[in-house]
Amino acid sequence: MCGICGFVRFSGVCAEDDGNRLENMVATLYHRGPDEKGLALHDGVAMGMRRLAIIDLSGGSQPIYNEDRTIWTVFNGEIYNYPDLKTRLIQQGHQFGSESDTETIVHGYETHGDRVPEILNGMFAIGLHDRKKHRFILARDHLGIKPLYYYINRDYLVFGSEIKALLASGLIMRELDINSLAAFISWEYIPGHATLLSGIHKLGPGEMASIDLETGRMVQRQYWDIPCPDPAEDIHLTSRDWEERIEAQLFRSTRMQMISDVPLGAFLSGGVDSSLITAAMGRVQTFSIGFDDPTYNELGWARAVAEHLGVDHTDEIIRPDVYKLFSHLMQFMDDPIGDFSIFPTYLVSRLARQHVTVALSGDGGDELFGGYETYLAQQSCRLYDRLPRFLRRNIIGPLVTSLPPTGKKKGLINKARRFVEGAALPRSLEHTRWRLFVSDRLREALFTREAREVITDPAARHIEDLFARAGNREELQRQLYVDTRSYLCDNILTKVDRMSMAVSLETRVPYLDPDMVSLAFRIPARFKLEKGQTKAILKRVAAHHIPRQCVYRPKEGFSIPIKQWLNKEFRPIMDTCLREDSIRRDGIFHWPTVERLIREHRSGRENHSHILWALIVFSDWQNRWLAS
Repeated sequence: MCGICGFVRFSGVCAEDDGNRLENMVATLYHRGPDEKGLALHDGVAMGMRRLAIIDLSGGSQPIYNEDRTIWTVFNGEIYNYPDLKTRLIQQGHQFGSESDTETIVHGYETHGDRVPEILNGMFAIGLHDRKKHRFILARDHLGIKPLYYYINRDYLVFGSEIKALLASGLIMRELDINSLAAFISWEYIPGHATLLSGIHKLGPGEMASIDLETGRMVQRQYWDIPCPDPAEDIHLTSRDWEERIEAQLFRSTRMQMISDVPLGAFLSGGVDSSLITAAMGRVQTFSIGFDDPTYNELGWARAVAEHLGVDHTDEIIRPDVYKLFSHLMQFMDDPIGDFSIFPTYLVSRLARQHVTVALSGDGGDELFGGYETYLAQQSCRLYDRLPRFLRRNIIGPLVTSLPPTGKKKGLINKARRFVEGAALPRSLEHTRWRLFVSDRLREALFTREAREVITDPAARHIEDLFARAGNREELQRQLYVDTRSYLCDNILTKVDRMSMAVSLETRVPYLDPDMVSLAFRIPARFKLEKGQTKAILKRVAAHHIPRQCVYRPKEGFSIPIKQWLNKEFRPIMDTCLREDSIRRDGIFHWPTVERLIREHRSGRENHSHILWALIVFSDWQNRWLAS
């Protein structure tokens, strides 16, 4: 595990100051790898890394080369099947100089060429230089667990694990991408290949890019995507058959990801996903946090699961200095997300890092097995749509939205308000309607006329494109595909990577083993949502290992009392970031609309926490990264 970065000059010649340039880039990634640094320059290619030593502590220094040093690589992540790969490669005549999983990449490339990412089971971001063929390769793991950013023009390529490393190269102009900003405000993350900076892109999950160093031509391809199985192949399998397959594969994936030469533990919320991972791990250290507000505190459930499984559990009720914490965490948000749960994710990572260097998490379970309430909302909306339009638009909608939101995380009133808001959005968005926090009407009012004139991409374009790519799947399976390729990759995994790496903690996600993902998408939708029960089949598997009351309880989610904090603890931050003079000066957002959102939220009439938080995060990002 580490952070990687580098640049490629298509002239084939390094400039005199390129060593210092690479040093500056590597320095920005210290938090990702405090144990060691490595860097090298060959034939106009400069690559460097910061290492968090997990496997082969005394060896495994990067960059790593093949036998004749014509192929070399830097790599971020872990290759879980490297013992088997190494054995096969040695049998084919390759010679290894270390016990590191990284070395399987260079020897694998010698044998398999561009197909090397396809044989890797792990999480990875790879930069590889083939000096003989004058080629450079970038590759990202199947599900996009590890980040990889790049910038390319006619003269050079710049890449890295974080945008801040690319900016430290001094080779990139900083210019806001207004379409990405509009998407960020709408969805709380930047979807697909884009970032907030024009010209800087993300390599997508399951993608690789090959660059011809003589011409500078880049060719990207999708080497893996979530399979679309033929339902007829498994039509004979019962729910019990699927349960047995899920349990066997999840336990196999989890144990494969426990390979480590350093202390290892798990995040445990007491929910189904993390509890099953903990059960599969066996005797292990687990970690969880809670807040003073009882509706945001799940420690009781985590403790019940830990006691049942007999694990060594550590938890903590957090009373953070949120003002200082905000400033600290925003340093790691050079590719920003508007997800409030960056705070608890960071805090539980910090707690875990006091005891272990690697932690397994339950991320991905909701997207594979149908764990979000948005899927149920989509089902309910079919019934709601049968009501006369006049009744929905003129009576039910206005009546429900007139109810003031409560301070609870969810609650009946808050759920009802969110349902009618989402139900009024375009049907083409299906379940993602309940993830869109800025309607077309609000977007029109929020951006200035000048900004609207240069925004060309509809907010829903990436969602519509993904639904088109989902292929001939059942409705729920299409929705799970879209969430796995967007919300999970661009929001959840980005959050976990940034916040765990902020404390130099490696996180692993057994649910996102490609074999686990392929299996999950073979399971018929009727076994995932049953009679209003989300994640039904996974819950039956979990009930074999943890108390039923921990399995069959309302889903809470991992969040903070942001509604209240914006009016109290975060009020100074909002006052600073959303000042009238700075809003008007930037000319992006319409101040009267921003002022109205603030006023309504503070009065308790409306809960505008999502949109206000996104505006706050962008304001800080703009001051921190665009103005630098």
